[in-house]
Amino acid sequence: MIYQLYPRSFFDANHDGIGDIRGIIEKLDYLKELGIGAIWLNPIYASPNDDMGYDISDYQSIMKEFGTMEDFDELLARAHEKGIRIIMDLVVNHSSDEHAWFIQSRKSKDNPYRDFYIWREGKDGKEPNNWASFFTPSAWKLDEETGEYYLHLFSEKQPDLNWENPKLREHIYEMINWWLDKGVDGFRMDVINLIAKRQGLPDGSGEKNLSGYVFCPENFANQERLGEYLKEMRRKCFDGRDCMCVGETPFVNPETGRKYIDPKEKELDMIFQFELMDIDSGKSGKWEMIPYDLSKFKSILHKWQDATQEGWGSLFWSNHDQPRPLSRFVNVTSEEMRIRAAKMLATAMHLLRGTSFIYQGEEIGMMNASFTSLSQLRDIESIEYYNAAKKAGRADEAWAAILRKGRDNARTPMQWDDSVHAGFSDHEPWLMVNENYRNINVAKAREDKESIWYYYQKLIRFKSSDETAIYGAFEELCPEHPEVFSYRRSLEENAYVVICNFSADKVSFDMSGYKKKELLFHNCENESEDVLLGYEARVIKI
Repeated sequence: MIYQLYPRSFFDANHDGIGDIRGIIEKLDYLKELGIGAIWLNPIYASPNDDMGYDISDYQSIMKEFGTMEDFDELLARAHEKGIRIIMDLVVNHSSDEHAWFIQSRKSKDNPYRDFYIWREGKDGKEPNNWASFFTPSAWKLDEETGEYYLHLFSEKQPDLNWENPKLREHIYEMINWWLDKGVDGFRMDVINLIAKRQGLPDGSGEKNLSGYVFCPENFANQERLGEYLKEMRRKCFDGRDCMCVGETPFVNPETGRKYIDPKEKELDMIFQFELMDIDSGKSGKWEMIPYDLSKFKSILHKWQDATQEGWGSLFWSNHDQPRPLSRFVNVTSEEMRIRAAKMLATAMHLLRGTSFIYQGEEIGMMNASFTSLSQLRDIESIEYYNAAKKAGRADEAWAAILRKGRDNARTPMQWDDSVHAGFSDHEPWLMVNENYRNINVAKAREDKESIWYYYQKLIRFKSSDETAIYGAFEELCPEHPEVFSYRRSLEENAYVVICNFSADKVSFDMSGYKKKELLFHNCENESEDVLLGYEARVIKI
């Protein structure tokens, strides 16, 4: 079980309002007691922070706000002493425009570093093609120095690296090996399936955005040379090492995903797919919200459980880019229902086959924040979207979408106790603390043996040690039930059934086959065997 930790928001040890490495060191015992086996750190490299560390200016230095390399070495050593592995975030689709490579690259067309990035001449007085960026209207930026455009699938300060250049690839592999030699246990690989682009960089043919550009992942995701690059990286960096690589792979389907994790292909150990995270997104993307449908949810989980049978899958409800699941997948109307729903969601996801990633705060049931103004936001994606929507006369619509799905919802400081700033820091935090911290915090949760925290601890211990929970086959039960998600895990003569009511209302469910069976987990007291309470979860040994 892996705990995703957002360093900027986890714990501030030096009281400057920003979480840091020493703060993580101070909380290692907390993580050990929770029961996790590894930590995934969001980027801690040197960065100007245009996109919260995903714009790296030096891959082999630590961001000053977070501490020093000596701090990191101590974190690594202490974590390993406690049996906790450390997984770094590998961001190699793009760098910062303040990276030494790009500073050289933009100096002249014949600079030795020019081809470390993707440069093109304009076309008919405009950009080289009509691609839209994730964050900005166009994916191209004109550089006045040489009169050419560079590609940036994300912000203008995140130029895309040119993976077709073997010299660039060698530099990246040297950097990866440097971290592995230091003792890092693996990598979460940021948008790794975007590193190869379609040959010729053709125009996209889809729907235009508000500024007339086309978001066209068919031209920059899952492209032909990707497998070649991943296999080369495996040979040059990972083969022969005890490490793990999980790739963030947006826009994959089960067929493509199966190939990436096929042990024979030796490309990736696991992938993050986002079909479930897109379940409430419309045709135009995440900001177009559509109703969430349980039947579609069950279908997505079922097909991905099937797709990962020969390899290995990842399981998660949220991360630093996603809103809080308690504000997204359920309707919380009371404190009792918040606690029950959090336990139900944990049961439904983390007892599936695959490695669970628990995002910080999930174990206490943190929720979306109540932002009231744009000035409170720090996320470049949300800010850029709001400003573009405002120009188009759609500000109210955009704000509603940001409150529901904006990335800052996941990045508010960890809620440790009910003291000032939720015990995260003695200083005003870099991002506002969720106003509900006096009720939802670690200290309060650990005072109550029936809390979400203790439920997670029990669930983690079970999932980390029970052979059936780890390796058992998956079989979906009652797929047509409109409110209940249920499945069976089995290994040889052992099996258990998971039953989760995704409705806030009571529902009837035939439990006749499970009477007098051992109840392994239960998130609420219910005397009725054939009626499930709202957001009730049961795990039954059969």
